Amino acid sequence: MNKKTVYEFANAINEHSTDKMCSLMTDDHKFIDAHGNEVVGKNKMKIDWKGYFLRFPDYKIEITKIVANGDFLGAFGFESGTFKGRQTDNNASSCPASWKVIVDNNKIKLWQVYEDTKIQSETNKLSL
Repeated sequence: MNKKTVYEFANAINEHSTDKMCSLMTDDHKFIDAHGNEVVGKNKMKIDWKGYFLRFPDYKIEITKIVANGDFLGAFGFESGTFKGRQTDNNASSCPASWKVIVDNNKIKLWQVYEDTKIQSETNKLSL
């Protein structure tokens, strides 16, 4: 059941459905980005995800494998997206990513992103 919750959350991300995402979060949901920045609370995350989807309107994740140990899961796959949807040879982005996830009563309590941000910053250079 925990793997199903992770796949449902990933699908909600890919649909950019912040309502669906929030329905799958605990009230004290914690998000940690690849730089270690933390946001706690699903209401705050709804605002942050909406802003993220505005900046990266084609953002998607693909989970290819999930390893589970009780309520703790490791998800592995890829993420992609371009800043404001401006795809050029210099900013096309698809890179390996992984997520540390804790599921509590079929809701996402922790969503922690691991990705090589050096690859992203090199491939996402924009000429504004």
